[in-house]
Amino acid sequence: FDATCEHIASSGYDGVEIAPFTLNEDPREIGESDATKIGAIAESAGLEVVGLHWLLVKPAWLHLTTDDPILQKDTVNFGKHLVRICAAMNGKVMVWGIPKQRTILPEWNRSDAIERSVETLSKICETALEYDVIIAMEPLAEAETNFLNTAEETIELINKIDSPACRLHLYVKAMSDEQKSIPQIITESSGYIAHFHANDPNLRGPGTGEVEYGPIVESLRSVDYQGYVSVEVFDYSPDPETIAKESITFLKE
Repeated sequence: FDATCEHIASSGYDGVEIAPFTLNEDPREIGESDATKIGAIAESAGLEVVGLHWLLVKPAWLHLTTDDPILQKDTVNFGKHLVRICAAMNGKVMVWGIPKQRTILPEWNRSDAIERSVETLSKICETALEYDVIIAMEPLAEAETNFLNTAEETIELINKIDSPACRLHLYVKAMSDEQKSIPQIITESSGYIAHFHANDPNLRGPGTGEVEYGPIVESLRSVDYQGYVSVEVFDYSPDPETIAKESITFLKE
């Protein structure tokens, strides 16, 4: 982690976003004192811990819309735990994506499943509000999940939760799957956006595919977006260091 932070900072970034399972195979074992040390390492490299993402990768059985009350309770408790370690790192945002851990199963009543997600997130947001952390809900493409596929649908959920700690996360790969243009989505969602991921539908970094970033940048400026633009990739070729350098060079241009 030390070396990673040093490279991120030397490449010109201001912050680092962390997937909890990369710190520990079981993120439940990450204590607040451990998290404080992680935050200090980032700070010593000149970085801010932006927050957390890929929240429910491990333990893999946790689920947002589950109809199992015990599993729902475990998900709430884990979400609150992540809020506390995020805050201990001085992080401010938790990106809630994780397609498989929110998909609504065919045998479930969809309305009931949505209400369970509201209940789960509302309880986590109570702790998030206490610790000044934002739960940023992430729309994902239909090929990945059947729940929260558009920014509009996600905003409906956010309004049901009705907490200042629950806002919207947008990222280019998912928005490319919507019928609306990316600038239109940004403009229509302007009052809700808390965080933003830059990448391309080809799973690589910004500027590596067909997406035009000029209109995206102008849209973010037009709505006075003040948060981070965070590079998130899924294809790590040729290597993470090259991706980091090329991505920030492209975004700054």
